[in-house]
Amino acid sequence: MAEILDVTGDDRDVAIGLAATALREALLVVMPTDTVYGVAADAFDPEATARIFAAKERARAHPLPVLVRSQKQLPALTPLVSDVLDRLVAAYWPGPLTIVVPAQPQLRWDLGRNDGTVAVRMPLDEVALDLIRAVGPLAVTSANRSGRTPAATARDAHDQLQDAVEVYLDDGPRDPALRSTIVDVTRSTPHVLREGVVPAAEVLAVATGELDPFAVPLPEERPPGTGGTETDLERGEGDSERGEGDSERGEGDSERGEG
Repeated sequence: MAEILDVTGDDRDVAIGLAATALREALLVVMPTDTVYGVAADAFDPEATARIFAAKERARAHPLPVLVRSQKQLPALTPLVSDVLDRLVAAYWPGPLTIVVPAQPQLRWDLGRNDGTVAVRMPLDEVALDLIRAVGPLAVTSANRSGRTPAATARDAHDQLQDAVEVYLDDGPRDPALRSTIVDVTRSTPHVLREGVVPAAEVLAVATGELDPFAVPLPEERPPGTGGTETDLERGEGDSERGEGDSERGEGDSERGEG
């Protein structure tokens, strides 16, 4: 039977440990992110990612995004090395920007019909980052049945996904209107696929070098409730602060746009 575990008190580390164990056993976990609650699986376990598609009744034509704990995990996921990618990561990670990049061709994962690409994000959420630290990159998409409202609480997620998920981590409410902006950098010119919390024009200005990555607002400085809309596709889902990690902003040990 699925468990809902509180991560706001003294049992936080125990709850995250139980969730990490479930993920290593190819089971699903619902976890908070800095946007909405997401349902997570080990990104490199095809049995686990298949469970996400089944639990959500999600079409495989909509591939799963991947959450990382640091830009240092990017080389394991993508061969891309570019100034565009570096600028976007420096400006927005950890935070609400999902970046679509070419996937490493040798990876034997199953994220759905991703056409050789992968959508990657580093969330600004301590619980999410601690879980990724314990398990590795996670496939995460919004914790709801496809076509229904993303879950604002762990209880909302449980009401929709029930025992398809092994562990639910409860970190209080999230705003279901908050969604990451999604930018595709696999093309010769960066292209915003979905505008969310971060304005599309700003993302493109950073990507092209017109705007200094370190001049953009921090996530907490942006207006609340800026959810955005889909454009040409449907894509679902630091430690504690932007720039925490080995040295600089965007560094760390660290559905398409899960949220």
